[in-house]
Amino acid sequence: MAATRLISTDDAARLSRLLQANREFLAPWEPLRGEQYFTEPGQRADAEAALERYDRGEVIPHVILGEGGQVIGRITLSGIVRGPFQSCSLGYWLASEYTGRGFATAAARELTALAFDLGLHRVEAGTLVNNVRSQRVLERVGFTRFGLAAEYLNIAGRWQDHVMFQLLSDHREPL
Repeated sequence: MAATRLISTDDAARLSRLLQANREFLAPWEPLRGEQYFTEPGQRADAEAALERYDRGEVIPHVILGEGGQVIGRITLSGIVRGPFQSCSLGYWLASEYTGRGFATAAARELTALAFDLGLHRVEAGTLVNNVRSQRVLERVGFTRFGLAAEYLNIAGRWQDHVMFQLLSDHREPL
């Protein structure tokens, strides 16, 4: 069974419910968002925008699937750059009740394999310095730390440092 699939606008209701139920859990790891983002119409608009960027080859927006095939989070390859760089960034979130059960690891493995199958050479990911659980996910997939990016992203309302990870196509572990 696949760990992920391409997002659909039909996922909006489920994503909205997950985001509302996990708002406090996700808050320390996410940018500040307006109220509209957490609504079904907000999630539909977000999915539509992601699919438009997908059609242009800029992102690969997937949902993470649970054991029964239900949506339990999101994972995206973004910032896809071709040419001599052949690189992208990986980002994801998972509903709290599904953490620690291997879903994020399986999804990250699947999306990095997809990136490499599409000819990309490098997948990068950043985590907040104190996000040890996410760092462990990346390490289990084969990512290696390569630095610290000061004030990398505005998360939870302030610019925060991130530990940077990368996985190169010729260094990935077999699935």
